Amino acid sequence: MPALYILIPVAIGLVGFAIWLFFWAVDSGQYDDLDGPAHSILFDDEDPKHQAGIAEAERNEQEPPDDQDKPRG
Repeated sequence: MPALYILIPVAIGLVGFAIWLFFWAVDSGQYDDLDGPAHSILFDDEDPKHQAGIAEAERNEQEPPDDQDKPRG
């Protein structure tokens, strides 16, 4: 029974640390692009078409799509 007096606060501390670690990871951008690294392994970095696709994707991230600029009515 006295072991519970130690284990319960330790467990609560570990849960608190895990929650803090999760929010830190989200705030630092760890989950921003989940598909990019998985797909990039399939392509050769030296391929000019792949480089053009990367450049186009970076341009699209900087510019909002046209349909978001117009108000719906």
